[in-house]
Amino acid sequence: MSTLKSIALLWFEAFNKHDIEMLLDLYHNEAEHYSPKLKIHQPETNGLIKGKSALRNWWTDAFKRLPNLHYEVIKLTSDEEQVFMEYIRKTPGEADLRVGEVLEITHGKIVASRVYHS
Repeated sequence: MSTLKSIALLWFEAFNKHDIEMLLDLYHNEAEHYSPKLKIHQPETNGLIKGKSALRNWWTDAFKRLPNLHYEVIKLTSDEEQVFMEYIRKTPGEADLRVGEVLEITHGKIVASRVYHS
């Protein structure tokens, strides 16, 4: 398994444990994250946040709002710099949502992530 896929699997482990510190440890200090859900819950961001502090705030809010949020991995595809992750977003009371997310990784740290879903 590639190093990038290993980082992606650690990402899923941290996310599904709702372990913010473990999750943040995978990111570069100045990482950027784009998500359509950010546009909904934090419209002032226009969907884009930067830096670990913003990531911490975003995930703290998400885990508080959705205490049973869980991601189920479908497929990981990687090259030398990116991992494309396909997964199902599961949370009680909501329909399952199929998600694509790209992690851009440099020197073992996620420098950018971008979420895609309808």
